[in-house]
Amino acid sequence: MPSKATTNYKPQTTNKQEANGPLVGIVMGSESDLEIMNGAAEMLRQFEVEPELTIVSAHRTPERLREYAQKAKERGVKVIIAGAGGAAHLPGMIAANTILPVIGVPVKSSNSIDGWDSMLSILQMPYGVPVATVALNGAKNAGILAAQILALHDTSIAGKLEAFKEYQDDIVMESVKNVKNLGYRNEFD
Repeated sequence: MPSKATTNYKPQTTNKQEANGPLVGIVMGSESDLEIMNGAAEMLRQFEVEPELTIVSAHRTPERLREYAQKAKERGVKVIIAGAGGAAHLPGMIAANTILPVIGVPVKSSNSIDGWDSMLSILQMPYGVPVATVALNGAKNAGILAAQILALHDTSIAGKLEAFKEYQDDIVMESVKNVKNLGYRNEFD
């Protein structure tokens, strides 16, 4: 279930997408990953970054994977978020075929070992093929990380991220006030 911090935040400014394509590509191993991976798309949309989203299987469509990874940069993609369950070779194979930053999302799936196989497959990449890895089912954080990467060269996205961080602070401070109002001792605030 989404937290308040991710469902109520609305950006204040408008971001212009690259004319030649989306800034972020989101790929997943199968349609069963969509429920999790949509979290990345939702977060990016909160920063007014419209991603593309498609299915690319490392094991069933290796040529499609290679073509997607190799052509992403020329289509204007700046960051790729790749999520998969089970053996989860998708993020690493995408990273092996592009110079773009790749964020891996290990997905807990019906054929996984409680998600640990996915996590370790993405974390333990060999030298020269880096994949930034978020938590198990952590697609929302992958979306935020992709926005942070884009914000290095886009002040509009940077401003939205700053507003998002302030919003998160406001949510926590409201919770602090609520707990104090329940009568709990707090000498910090």
